[in-house]
Amino acid sequence: MDRWTEIELFVQVAELGSLSRAAAATGLSNAAASRHLAALEQRLSARLVQRNTRHLHLTDVGDAFYRRCKPLLTELRDAESAVNEAALKPTGQLRVMASLSFSMMVIAPLLAEFNALYPELRVEIVTSNHYTDLLENNIDVAIRNREFESESGITVRRLADTQRVLAASPAYLKRFGAPLAPEDLKQHRLLVYTLANHPHEWRFARGDERCTVHVRGVLEANDGQVLRAAAHHDLGILLQPTYIIHDDLVAGRLQRVLAEWQLQPLTINIAYPTRRHLPAKVRCFVDFIVAQFARHEFERCWSA
Repeated sequence: MDRWTEIELFVQVAELGSLSRAAAATGLSNAAASRHLAALEQRLSARLVQRNTRHLHLTDVGDAFYRRCKPLLTELRDAESAVNEAALKPTGQLRVMASLSFSMMVIAPLLAEFNALYPELRVEIVTSNHYTDLLENNIDVAIRNREFESESGITVRRLADTQRVLAASPAYLKRFGAPLAPEDLKQHRLLVYTLANHPHEWRFARGDERCTVHVRGVLEANDGQVLRAAAHHDLGILLQPTYIIHDDLVAGRLQRVLAEWQLQPLTINIAYPTRRHLPAKVRCFVDFIVAQFARHEFERCWSA
């Protein structure tokens, strides 16, 4: 660090022609500036500046040294400016991992606005319903439905809670009727999401009542969009987070069943590798998603 201070001071001396003005430009006292200049000359074993009571000028060696130091300092300042600009203006590629359903239902509709805000940032969506290691897979940000991460060095920020509900198409309910109690589900065609915790145990609560129903699916899949499409085609009753089927419920394409019974809600989090200096691209995306969740009141819609 002292070497860079010495060189920066020397360049200022050469350009300003005054040790006191150079000291002020570099934030040093006159005494400290004099010591730095003397230390530089001693280290180089050469007189760089010829000074007397009235004038200060470079020696031939000093002039040659100045011509070499000037571009080096310019490149250093340019490098620092580039880093500062990158910290404020995100560029490059951002890899975002989320389930296929969340990517389709939430992230994709927001990307046009995000791109307009940060046109130099390229977004790559990696869809996965499995909790893969973020660091090993070079993932910048992930949307997940759990409150902790098994990997160390991961920051988790809560976005919203979402209810999990049962629903079926009007045609299915017209044909088979609606279950009146959780146990009635055993007589229905069920669409089961296999990556849920305990996928074949549907646990219900109503006030102080608790009920667990062991289920088997007429269709089982590891992605909610498959089950959603099957429900649209009247195949059976599905259990899914509200964010996946909210629009279907509002439009009447699907109807809730056993609405008075509650299932364990899900917490939606945004996760990213913990770093002392968070990359601008990650910070901007996280802030954008948090703001969009508040703007669209996703939690209110999905928890109603």
